[in-house]
Amino acid sequence: MPLIDPIILNLAVALGIGLLIGSERERRKGSGPSRSPAGIRTFAVTSLAGAISFLAGGQMLLSIATSGVIVLVAVAYWRGHEEDPGLTTEVALTVAVLLGGLSMQRPALAGGLGVVVVALLAAKSRLHQFVGSILTEDELQDALIFAGATLVVLPLVPDRPMGPYGALNPHSIWVIVILIMAISAAGYVAVRLLGARFGLPIAGLASGFISSTATIAAMGARAAKAKEVLASAVAGAVLSTIATIVQMALVLATTSMMTLLALAIPLVCAGLTANFYGSAFTVLALRQRAEAEVQSSHAFSLSTAFVFALTLSIILVVCAALRDQFGENGVIFAAALAGFADTHSAAISVASLVASGKLTPPDAVLPILAGLSTNTISKIVLAASSGGLSFALRVIPGLIMVAFAAWVGAFYGLTPG
Repeated sequence: MPLIDPIILNLAVALGIGLLIGSERERRKGSGPSRSPAGIRTFAVTSLAGAISFLAGGQMLLSIATSGVIVLVAVAYWRGHEEDPGLTTEVALTVAVLLGGLSMQRPALAGGLGVVVVALLAAKSRLHQFVGSILTEDELQDALIFAGATLVVLPLVPDRPMGPYGALNPHSIWVIVILIMAISAAGYVAVRLLGARFGLPIAGLASGFISSTATIAAMGARAAKAKEVLASAVAGAVLSTIATIVQMALVLATTSMMTLLALAIPLVCAGLTANFYGSAFTVLALRQRAEAEVQSSHAFSLSTAFVFALTLSIILVVCAALRDQFGENGVIFAAALAGFADTHSAAISVASLVASGKLTPPDAVLPILAGLSTNTISKIVLAASSGGLSFALRVIPGLIMVAFAAWVGAFYGLTPG
């Protein structure tokens, strides 16, 4: 038998929610005739009123109590807020009575929501500053696009095999597109927040989530213009390959967890090698003062996301067709060819075959590593053409070592015993 009646505990949660929200509102209540109509006592009593009304009469009485609170706060707002149009306290009071009622059913959820409400109320100045001074119009537009792609489009996309050879699942493809957008946005935010304090190495690592290939080209161009930042640019270029490995692990986990497990050792080996090589140049880079690479005003490129979806769809169909004609060798050839443009689309294509049961996880290792290797060739060409001889001689060995480490890990994982 519990020492305390659960009803008493739920009432305590309701009281705690009211006191917590009321404490924050009390600090902003002000004084004099223009003060806010609700403080710590009002919020505590209101939250308890919600709990007691639900306890006494269920949802119907809670609805009546909530309606009564809404009427009271509307009257208070009309009488005391002739100049200030703010509704925060009034809305918070309505939320308090609802959370009080919720605490009688789901006390943990009600308590958590109460903390979230208080955090939002306390972060008023920071939120206003962020939206008004820090967040740009382009970034707000990107946030709306991402929200629409996730909350509006995704539920409407069919979740079944379609197209030639049944190789296309629109829902899975769109999930990957959303993931790419999210990772790109995360890299953008990291670069913007860190700024130039940690120089090009951190900027290269974060920008690698947007595009490691493009990051290597940008770092090469920077090194060609300013030789004094050569070490920083090399560190950023090589560290961007860590983002490639992490990004591949994320998209594989989304597409096929079995494929990720089969590639765990190669990916870990490649990531550790990139980290070791990049860290060596980072030590030199931290002794220099370098500004972070200037990035665009958009968190991600919508056109790039759509091109990625189209490329992925084509690769899926081509892989399925080659596999149908030539067996597993066709998949390796298709993945290697696709890797010249993008190693992630090749990996996702092969992982999708595993997820659909058309390929086993061990058979997916060689095609994905083939795509990783051909993508490394593309990076080598860009490093040599964009950064000059000094940049290429420092970056290319690191890229080769990363790809070689992945193959060593694969052979080690495939070797019996």
